[in-house]
Amino acid sequence: MYKIVEKRPLSRNITLMQIEAPLVAKKAEPGQFVILRATSDGERIPLTISGTDIKRGTVCIIFQIVGATTRQLNTLEEGDSLADFAGPLGKPTELDGLKKVCVVGGGVGCAIAMPIAQKLHDNGCEVHSIVGFRNKEFVILEEEFKSCSDKYIIMTDDGSYGEKGVVTAPLKQLIEGGEQYDMIIAIGPLLMMKFVVETARPYEIPTTVSMNPIMIDGTGMCGGCRLTVGGETKFACVDGPDFDGFKVDFDEAMKRTAMYRKFERHAYEATCNLLNKEVQ
Repeated sequence: MYKIVEKRPLSRNITLMQIEAPLVAKKAEPGQFVILRATSDGERIPLTISGTDIKRGTVCIIFQIVGATTRQLNTLEEGDSLADFAGPLGKPTELDGLKKVCVVGGGVGCAIAMPIAQKLHDNGCEVHSIVGFRNKEFVILEEEFKSCSDKYIIMTDDGSYGEKGVVTAPLKQLIEGGEQYDMIIAIGPLLMMKFVVETARPYEIPTTVSMNPIMIDGTGMCGGCRLTVGGETKFACVDGPDFDGFKVDFDEAMKRTAMYRKFERHAYEATCNLLNKEVQ
């Protein structure tokens, strides 16, 4: 069993948990993920690792409550234990040799982008971070990004915090202003990553994207995270989750993920009804 040693809300519907898992903490690198089950009869889900503390033997996960399983996971409190917590899985983000990088995060994807920015900073890399959120209510990890970023730009859709607009606007301004990046690393919603790639493409700046948003099973057996990369079929969980953004067929990936929305909504509503009955 894997004890929850810390739980706290970061923003609306986004929760941070520190899980006691010393073997995972010892091996995990930025970009990798775990597969967990909240309860012994629960669904297995992949969640990307948001940080580790080797001395404490803990692994940080940050999740948004969007479906049945994340809602069930959020009912657990400090002192409770997860039934399963397997990892680290997936390939770590390749960061060696990079001298100047722009990290672009969107929404809860910032929980994955942040440890990458931290590792780059620790490696002596110049880090520019651009993060975007729906509004001020959803902003997370601001101080953590500031502490590891030489430049930090925050955007909100409605202008309620930081600058108003999308993350590609300041990215283009920085590039056209003369910033020369070894790489751009984008993590967030598929549509956001697609437009970050299209912003970088004319300048031929290598762009890595994390396809963790489409992962389901996490082992390559379900086929739900199948995508086309450079004309070849890949699986986000076993071949990634990081890929060359210029080669990813985003339109195909977005179309596939939309196929499951009706089923996910049904599962979420059924879980809500069950949990509400248990509370009563």
